[in-house]
Amino acid sequence: MRKLIHVDMDAFFVSVEIRDNPALANKPVAVGGKRTSRGVIATCNYIAREYGVRSAMPTSIALQKCPNLVLVPGRMSVYKEVSQQIHQILQRYTLLIEPLSLDEAYLDVTDCTMFNGSATLIAQDICLAIKNELNLTASAGIAPIKFLAKIASDLNKPNGTFTIAPNEVDAHIQALSLKKIPGVGKVTFDKLTKFGFHTGADIRNADEHYLVQHFGKFGKKLWQRCQGIDPRGIETSRIRKSVGVERTFSTDISVIEELEHILAEKLLPELELRSAHYLEQRAINKLGIKIKFNDFQQTTKEHQYHEIDLPKLLLLLREALARGQGKPVRLLGVHIGLSEKISDNRQLALTFD
Repeated sequence: MRKLIHVDMDAFFVSVEIRDNPALANKPVAVGGKRTSRGVIATCNYIAREYGVRSAMPTSIALQKCPNLVLVPGRMSVYKEVSQQIHQILQRYTLLIEPLSLDEAYLDVTDCTMFNGSATLIAQDICLAIKNELNLTASAGIAPIKFLAKIASDLNKPNGTFTIAPNEVDAHIQALSLKKIPGVGKVTFDKLTKFGFHTGADIRNADEHYLVQHFGKFGKKLWQRCQGIDPRGIETSRIRKSVGVERTFSTDISVIEELEHILAEKLLPELELRSAHYLEQRAINKLGIKIKFNDFQQTTKEHQYHEIDLPKLLLLLREALARGQGKPVRLLGVHIGLSEKISDNRQLALTFD
C-alpha cells in the first residue's frame, strides 16, 4: 500500500508578502490585484477570505466586498526562490516528488524510513520544518491514493494535517460530499444532485454506464474515484505543456457578445497572470479556446501562434461556437501551449511547475 502526501502551502504568495512585511499582519491582504477594470486577484489571506474575497476575483468586486483590502503587487522571482527552498526541504524525505505548482506537491514516502515509516509523522515534520526554517505554514494530506491525499490536505487548513488510513478509505469515500472531489464544480455538483447523487456512497452504488451516459468521461472517472480506484503514480519529471483558465457559468449563456466580454475582461487577465512566470523561460506555441455546451458536449479550437492575441482568440471563440449550432454555453476556457524548450535555468522552472 502506497503512502502519499499532498503538501499545500497556505495562501502562499500573500503569506510570503506578510512574512517579509510584518506591517501587513492582521490585515486583509491580496496579491496581484490592480485598481483597474482588468485587475484580478491572484490570491488572498484568510482574513480577506472571511469577507468573501477569492482568487481570480476581479479587483473591483473584491474591493466592494472588502473596502480595506490591501493590494500588493506580485513578486514572482521571490516566490520562485522560496519555492526552491521548500523543494529542498521536501527532498530530505524522498526524491519521489511531483510538483503541481509553486506552492503544492505530491510526495511518495512509501519507502521513507524516518519516524519508523509513519507517513503522518513525516508530514507533520515537513510542515514543522517549513514553519521553523521559512516562517511559512503548510497543510498536508496523507492517504494511500492521490485524490484523497489532495482532499485531505484541505481538511485542516491552515497549518494542519489530516490522515486517511488504508482501513478508512471506504468509509471516508462513502461519506464524502461530491463537491469536494477535484473536478466537481458548482454546476456539475448541481447536476449530480438533480440525478440524486450527493455523496461518494451514491456514486459507488450507481451503474458506471449510466454515469458515462449522462456525464461522459468525467462520469467514468468519478465512478472510479468513488470505488477507491486511483492508480496514478508520482510523476517526478512532469513539465507543464500548457496554461489555461476556464469558468463554469451558473446560468448557460447564448449571447456571443457576452461570451466575448467574459473572455476579454475576465479570463484573459487571469491567463496573463497565471502564465507570467512560465513565459519568462518558455515560449508560446499555440492559442486555444475550450467550450462546453449545455448538453455537456465539449469542443476545443486551437491555432499555432506565438503571443497572446485577443483578436485571434475572439476569432477562435466564434469558430468554436459555430460547432455548437446555437447551443448555449455552460463553460468557457482559454489556454496557451508552451514550447518544450527551456532555458539553462531549467531547474528553477521545474522546481514547482
